[in-house]
Amino acid sequence: MLAVWVEQLLGFASGALAAIREEERYPAFMAWARDEGVELMGGDLAMAQALAPILWSQTPLERAGFTSEPLARPGRNEPCWCDSGLKLKHCCGAVSMPAEVPDHLMWMLSLRDWKGPTLKGALESGNAPAQALLEAGLIAAETGQRGRAQQILESLFQRADWSRLPVQAEPAFELLIDLYQERGFIRKRAELLDEVLDRGPLFLRGVALERLCLMHLDSDDLDSARAAFVRAQQALPDSPTLAYIEAMLLLHEGHEEEAAERARFWFRRLSRKGELEPDQLQFLADLAENPGATLADQLLNAEEDLAEPLASLQALLAELPPAPGLSVSLTDSGELEYHSSAREDTLFAAWHKQFQVDVDDESALGLKGDPWMQAGDWLRELCAHPEWLDSPRVVQALTLALTSRFGSLPWMSPSLFEPLSNRLERWLERIRGEGDGPFLWDSADNAVLLRTGLALVVGMERGARERSRRLAERLLTLDDQDSLGLQELVLDQLLREGRDREALAVTETQRDDGPVLGILMGRALALFRLERIDEANEALRDVRRHNPHALAMLCAEQTRPIHVGGDNVAEPGTRAEAWQYRTLMRDQWRATSGALSWLQSQIDR
Repeated sequence: MLAVWVEQLLGFASGALAAIREEERYPAFMAWARDEGVELMGGDLAMAQALAPILWSQTPLERAGFTSEPLARPGRNEPCWCDSGLKLKHCCGAVSMPAEVPDHLMWMLSLRDWKGPTLKGALESGNAPAQALLEAGLIAAETGQRGRAQQILESLFQRADWSRLPVQAEPAFELLIDLYQERGFIRKRAELLDEVLDRGPLFLRGVALERLCLMHLDSDDLDSARAAFVRAQQALPDSPTLAYIEAMLLLHEGHEEEAAERARFWFRRLSRKGELEPDQLQFLADLAENPGATLADQLLNAEEDLAEPLASLQALLAELPPAPGLSVSLTDSGELEYHSSAREDTLFAAWHKQFQVDVDDESALGLKGDPWMQAGDWLRELCAHPEWLDSPRVVQALTLALTSRFGSLPWMSPSLFEPLSNRLERWLERIRGEGDGPFLWDSADNAVLLRTGLALVVGMERGARERSRRLAERLLTLDDQDSLGLQELVLDQLLREGRDREALAVTETQRDDGPVLGILMGRALALFRLERIDEANEALRDVRRHNPHALAMLCAEQTRPIHVGGDNVAEPGTRAEAWQYRTLMRDQWRATSGALSWLQSQIDR
């Protein structure tokens, strides 16, 4: 019954709004309600007459500067406000409605219909109820009107009085953050987060901190992610989302056992409170049992159209037979070369008809386009033709695509990247079996295998650190010119594993293209941990000569992100280079007792 009433009410209100807009005069509107509106109420004249004054009183009028002209409700024995001539108690006062009429309904419908300057003027008037802005913004987003949704939701969060925000504003806030991200308004996103954290209501501050933590995880800034999580925990200590975020954070930090332990803590704590829905409780139980697998399953389920083909790919990779051999030759100069065979070229041609995105040969990990626009098609075809993976060029393209989407997620490593690494490592064994000569990037088709290796090193860096490092070291032995820049990655991983002497040995190899901040800083950290302070001080002097911003940025508790170019490569000596190093390794400096204080003492000299 209530559903029928809601449908009738929306139909009548929409018709009423159109009638009001014709003249914006109450008598003309009441005439419409009796003549035409009654049909929208299924012939119920009394209900049409009773609704009309209520809707008129809340309707924003353009001629009145987007204010309304509410009617004073008469007393029981006074003439009814519908102008019927009867007393209220014998007219509209005797009508019983199935439910209350929302007092923001006509504003919400107006915001849904207005366009251009009219919509802009209505929003700038500041008269729109928060609930109307919230609902109109969500409706616009659901119907694909992203620009309109952003415009309306911005007005909701630009209010001076945050106390007027309804609790239901939480999904609108998250939606606006997503819209900023999707549409490239990165500065606006940062400003909104800052404003909410500075003066927003408590329920929104917690959500903002949660989103901030996830954003830092996406950019590999683990130190900032940990700080945001701690603040979120203080703001919303009983939020079930925190269990999910902490598990992700710990997995990113490489603490798989602790992630499971903390998930069990959250499950015990929140289940005792008895406030969770059954599906939330089940998710926490699964998280406590196996954090990585649970997060991987959740990610796949959230992929909607790709969930089934991605699951099929996981199953295919789990049962993939060993890779066939390669055509590898030794040149007269003692260099090793891989040459793609005719069969491999045929397999790749069949794959490329489906994948249709080329590898960017000018970039270490680039593709000339977004393969995920048509991913459902090529994933299904690949699963139907597993023999395509006998071609290294197919494995290269697949690995690059997977790394671009899942490379920063440690829980995707076991099912996606490690099986592909098995395949590549067999090929690398075949190469080394031909001799000890170098396997250089620019020779023959060598770049296909080296680029695949780099993508797998990146893809496994969070979820299978030791294996990622071993693969990087193997690639370094093949390509001793380090065309892939793997020396710094190996150094960082050795430092994370506490293997400081091995890390220091890595820094002894000088690069031909000049110093790298990560190598210089890694050397300083390794020497400090080994208590070779005089040498560590000298290493810091090398750092300051290379980049004068690095030490101060690493020591700062908070600092604003610095934009790096589209290729994500910062110029040596710049603040952007210092920022990149901070995001990747500050957590290791902070975890090393006395390290940041030592850096600060060098700055203060």
